Parts: sequence; C-alpha cells; structure tokens
Amino acid sequence: MLETIMVSNVRCKGCANTIKTALAKEGFKKIDVDLSCEPRKVTADIQNEVQAAQFRAILRKLGYPLFDEEISFSSSASLKAKSFVSCAVGKFTIENNTK
Repeated sequence: MLETIMVSNVRCKGCANTIKTALAKEGFKKIDVDLSCEPRKVTADIQNEVQAAQFRAILRKLGYPLFDEEISFSSSASLKAKSFVSCAVGKFTIENNTK
C-alpha cells in the first residue's frame, strides 16, 4: 500500500535523489519525492508497520524528519546538517550519472 509522509529539510533534486537511493537500497518500491509542494512529500510502497517504522527511520537518519515531529533546537540543527550532507551527496551522484 502506498504511504505518503510530509518531511522537513528537503530542498532540491539532490535531496530527492538521496532519499530515493536510500529507500530503494532497503527494498522499498514505488518511491516518489514531491518537490512541488511545501512541506515536501515522500511516498513509498509500505507493506506493514515494521516497514513503515523503517521508512521513517531512514528518512530521519538522512536528516529528513517528519514535518510534524517535535524536535529540540539542537536536534533540529543536527538534522539540518545531516540533510545538507545528504543533499550534497545526492547532487554529486546526479552530476556523475549525467556525464
């Protein structure tokens, strides 16, 4: 079943590429990152609650927490830093694949 969640810190195609790559690597299917709205939406085919928890954990690990998640200032700064690195990796990967 497709599940969509709203996430923070997603800014560009580099972020989207990192998210799609990380989720696909863990076996998720039908992954989409909607950059046309704010907050950004990430969708994937989720089969059960365990996979739903894994989906959220992967996004948070990359620096993209749930949009409505309450986080402290220090956690927010840490997540933004992680998302910046994830974004840069995603952009680098896109650039290398187009050459």
